[in-house]
Amino acid sequence: MKTALPKYPCKPLGTTDSALNEGDISRIIEMAWEDRTPFEAIETNYGYNESHVVTLMRRMLKPSSFRMWRKRVAGRVTKHAALRSPDIDRAYCPTQYKRF
Repeated sequence: MKTALPKYPCKPLGTTDSALNEGDISRIIEMAWEDRTPFEAIETNYGYNESHVVTLMRRMLKPSSFRMWRKRVAGRVTKHAALRSPDIDRAYCPTQYKRF
């Protein structure tokens, strides 16, 4: 059981402080697990490129969860904006956030 979040060792791009709050870390992890959210979106929002995200995930997840995540995102076209179809300009499925 993890009691406290470790201080992230790498400085994110464009920021002076390397510490992220718990909400930011949680959101980055959530975005990394989402199939349709490219790493470029995480970099735009938080300044963390793919290698920073991998390092963060390696530190924050259990080893088995990290391996499962890496296997899942390896070679996934939707996780890289450059590999995606130019017709896709969103980061989520249109039915993901249903509005009533």
